[in-house]
Amino acid sequence: MAMPNDPVNHPDHYTQSSIEAIEAIEAALTAEEFRGFCKANALKYIWRERLKGQDESIAKAIWYLNRILKQ
Repeated sequence: MAMPNDPVNHPDHYTQSSIEAIEAIEAALTAEEFRGFCKANALKYIWRERLKGQDESIAKAIWYLNRILKQ
């Protein structure tokens, strides 16, 4: 059964196969590299939130920061 689109936690465009893109990226990187990837993505969403996405962008930044905490 397909999950409903959740643009923050499980965007449709990142969940098209049996593994989510974030899981493949994490598997391909060292823990330190993945931490940097997550920090960079959080910064990206914070940087552009006033121009694109507003609250959704802040939620995405928080998602990436929480992913670091789960490491």
